[in-house]
Amino acid sequence: MRWKNVLFSMAVYRLSRRRPKLMKAVLRRGAAAALPAGFDVDTHFAPSYDPWDQRLCAVPDGDLFRAVREGRADVVTDHIERLTPDGVALRSGRHLPAVVVVTATGLNLLAIGGMRLSVDGRDVELPETLAYKGMMLSGVPNFSLTVGYTNASWTLKADLVAHYVCRLLRHMDAHEHRAVTPVAPDLRERDGLAPLIELKSGYVLRSAGLLPRQGPAAPWRLYQNYLRDVRLMRGGAGR
Repeated sequence: MRWKNVLFSMAVYRLSRRRPKLMKAVLRRGAAAALPAGFDVDTHFAPSYDPWDQRLCAVPDGDLFRAVREGRADVVTDHIERLTPDGVALRSGRHLPAVVVVTATGLNLLAIGGMRLSVDGRDVELPETLAYKGMMLSGVPNFSLTVGYTNASWTLKADLVAHYVCRLLRHMDAHEHRAVTPVAPDLRERDGLAPLIELKSGYVLRSAGLLPRQGPAAPWRLYQNYLRDVRLMRGGAGR
């Protein structure tokens, strides 16, 4: 079941990137079939961007659509003008009464939890580092971070990173090494390198300049591919 889910999500992602118009049509058809007759699918479930330009909200058991069909929920696509004492005023002039408002937009990423790294008394500028296998930073010794998949379960990559770090620690203990530091390749042009997370979501784009970079090829490049990472992080000596 685990591998079925992994392979299915990979297949959907790859098809979305290679044939975005086809996948948009498939997603729209599925939403239309699950929603009540006459529902304005194109307004509420057909965004202007392609599938997986931003993260895809999957509803595997269809509970959202069932709630809409039964009249227990509604979907409103609009711009928020302001909050009011009893709800939300929309730019279109419509007012949504609300008892509780959950703010879920306008996020800003906080790289490595807001930590400040320094090596030999010099601050580490994250945008100047390259991510090694998506889990260590060039020039920073004895430091690991976890950045999961944006196109699959986050924990898949977290598991790979945890196992890799344990292997690395055992190797260091066995050979009495005190430090391990990824050394980035000598790249002439770094301005064109991609940030660690490649999504077009607003919260990612706003923080892209604060994140570590990716190199042009493995092990300095992330491919958002679990099978590839299994080979990269579990096979051989882990180099």
